[in-house]
Amino acid sequence: MTVLGPVARERRHTLRFLGFARSFAPVFLDTEVDMSAVREHRARTGRYSWITYVLHEAGRVLAEHPEANAAIRGGIRPRLARHDGVHAKVALDKRLAGHRVVLSAVLPDVHTAGLDEIQRQLEHYRDGNPATMPEFARTRALHRLPWPFGPLAFGLVARSLRARGRTMGTVAVSSLGHAAVDGFHSAGGTTVTLGVGRVAERPVVRDGRVAVAPVMRLNLAFDHRVIDGAEAADVLTALRDRLEGFAGPPATGPVPASAVAEGSAG
Repeated sequence: MTVLGPVARERRHTLRFLGFARSFAPVFLDTEVDMSAVREHRARTGRYSWITYVLHEAGRVLAEHPEANAAIRGGIRPRLARHDGVHAKVALDKRLAGHRVVLSAVLPDVHTAGLDEIQRQLEHYRDGNPATMPEFARTRALHRLPWPFGPLAFGLVARSLRARGRTMGTVAVSSLGHAAVDGFHSAGGTTVTLGVGRVAERPVVRDGRVAVAPVMRLNLAFDHRVIDGAEAADVLTALRDRLEGFAGPPATGPVPASAVAEGSAG
């Protein structure tokens, strides 16, 4: 028997966001990233998730491409805001009042944050209870609003270009790498959205020979109202290059003489 009922309150924020995102003009790009360098660093430290590395490098890339670290509003007389920092909106798979929902958290200033700080924030949101966390108080308040007032409240928050970076992020990152998902495309409400798939062993060609390497599918959606394909392609290429050439944060303090000797020995 078919059962009819209202949409769960806990999903109302998703409906509000989708209404806001209809104004976007998304175009989709994708590439594959050899994550061997990241895996080696990850094995040495044992502390960081794959998504931490993506956020770390995405912050640096967006800082180098300020035209992509921007937001737009309006149709007849559009206004553009270029943000002075890179703030990453991360999609989270959570349970709220028994419902499985997507919640978003904004990690500020990822263009200057280190791996430790990014990982700490991810774990904070991963392990926290969305029913009590103060970071989700506005979302819970949106759930309680009568239906006609929900879109109005969300629209007021999204309307401010100056505040949008801190409230909704300047770049969005979603990962389904925990499942058997190679790649997916979505528009996350920012000019650039990154979709991260699983890291899987795949054949790659190195120096004319086939080898096996950990490969990640990386997708990028961009709002064509703000940037064009060439700029988006440069962002995606730069992010791939940074991940494939990842060497970790620079060493702090003086370099031991033995390390200098070993390094200069070729």
